[in-house]
Amino acid sequence: MARFTAPPPQPAGAAPLVLQPIRRRHCAECRGGPLALLVLEGGAPRCLDCADLGHLVFLPRGDTALTRRAREGSGLSAVVVRFSRRRGRYERRGLLVEEAALVRAEEQCLADAEARRRRRARDARRREAEDLRFTAAFADEIGRLFPRCPADRARAIAEHASVRGSGRVGRSAAGRALSEAAVTAAVRASVRHTETPYDALLMSGTPRHEARRRIAPAVDTRLSEWSEGRTEGR
Repeated sequence: MARFTAPPPQPAGAAPLVLQPIRRRHCAECRGGPLALLVLEGGAPRCLDCADLGHLVFLPRGDTALTRRAREGSGLSAVVVRFSRRRGRYERRGLLVEEAALVRAEEQCLADAEARRRRRARDARRREAEDLRFTAAFADEIGRLFPRCPADRARAIAEHASVRGSGRVGRSAAGRALSEAAVTAAVRASVRHTETPYDALLMSGTPRHEARRRIAPAVDTRLSEWSEGRTEGR
């Protein structure tokens, strides 16, 4: 029978090494098999029971927190590896740990997941409140710069410009600072898209700069109308 490709030697004090065999293997001691997992002792395969590891349960790799907690909580653990023909080396597949340690680790990870869920919910509520305050401040600044702009229109412009993650002017550094240039740019964009044939010009193939040139007088007229009665200062 062909012998195993020997795994790398384990450092002193390291956890026992358990193999996932590629070929069908039977225990050299109890003759049981074929074995899903085995331990090499003197070059001969032993089943987990004969190697005194049969009471452990397999934990596949993948969940770092669960693996760490289960390993730390288990009085005895073993590293499970499998030989990769393609890479020509043994690769880690998971751990064998005490079942009670795995159960405790799973409970701890579930508690963490619930804590993270609650934190995400709190963060979402906080961001929502911040967004409402910022949108209101943006609408107020529109009202100051363009006092004849209808209040509902100012609110709609502010809501559109300040959507989190949108990349719109309200979310730029200047927009968050409520700079006059940023607020005016948001109002100008709204008028351009809702009160002029700008979008239709783009759809007909008109270059953007040419389309903007054509509708600029209408936009300037509307902004001039809305800014009548403006007072300086915040």
